[in-house]
Amino acid sequence: MTAEKVTDLEIPSLDEIRATRARIDPYVLRTPMWRWQSQALEEALGANTEVWLKLELFQRTGTFKPRGAVNDILQLDGAARERGVTAVSAGNHAIAVAYAAQIFGISAKVVMPSSAPQFRVEKSRSYGAEVVLVADVYEGFAEVERIQQEEGRAFVHPFESRTIVTGQATVGLEVCEDAPPLDMLIVPVGGGGLAAGIGAAVKQLQPACAVLGVEPEGADTMHRSLASGRLESIERVETIATSLGAPATQTYSFGLCRRFLEEVALVSDEEMLDGMRLLFHEMKLAVEPACAASTAALFGPLREQAAGKRVGLILCGSNMGMDTFVELIGQGR
Repeated sequence: MTAEKVTDLEIPSLDEIRATRARIDPYVLRTPMWRWQSQALEEALGANTEVWLKLELFQRTGTFKPRGAVNDILQLDGAARERGVTAVSAGNHAIAVAYAAQIFGISAKVVMPSSAPQFRVEKSRSYGAEVVLVADVYEGFAEVERIQQEEGRAFVHPFESRTIVTGQATVGLEVCEDAPPLDMLIVPVGGGGLAAGIGAAVKQLQPACAVLGVEPEGADTMHRSLASGRLESIERVETIATSLGAPATQTYSFGLCRRFLEEVALVSDEEMLDGMRLLFHEMKLAVEPACAASTAALFGPLREQAAGKRVGLILCGSNMGMDTFVELIGQGR
């Protein structure tokens, strides 16, 4: 399948998304929608701008990732579960797969780059996963392929499968059910599975809502792909938002993002650090850089578009140790 061949038949239907939400319900939380109201917000965006936060950082394991991982593993038959699962991730997806494997009583072997924060490595291990450390995410995909071939483990992709995308689509379903109708919704983009799923759900429920992605400048694969109309990759991921550091786009998630996203804005590492500081100052939320990307876009490149509108922000999660958080928000200050 190529991106050009993504059709309505391959878009998760609302019935499918709702059925997925019911299926994963015992294992994931329905995270809150919360209206952000403050003087700082009014001064920056105007009193007529309304901002709603989807607090997915309160999800089990600390990010939205268990939605897709649980949904994917639930599709495996008994023989596949017996062989176990594998995954590659800078951290959050590895943690989610480890969590999902533990609750279903199956074995997980996750591959992580050696640069992954020790907090995330230990959190993956705390759920019972075996962690394999490699040089970088590029080597990680090669290693996970070897594990599949030699051990017969099922690969739970971080973003590129219908089951993953449909699991993440439940975030969009909840946004539409729990918040007033939105004019625009800003979603962090790594590989694109979250944005693809949310876009599919929101555009079917609220067609007038503009869904916008946001990527780090140093990991702009989806931005490049949408500009060129084809799958793109980058030679090196250079951003503090390691959770958004996908080295390449993939067919299915790219096709859905191309269909449903109005655009993908780019933010700098410094803008994400400012977003982290703002969320902590305003609401005492200690978030990782990827989680602050939507806030950075709202106060940065998307500010004019958002003014006077009802805007939703996906706060996608937060998995970092206290020392790392303190170190990051102290940068440049």
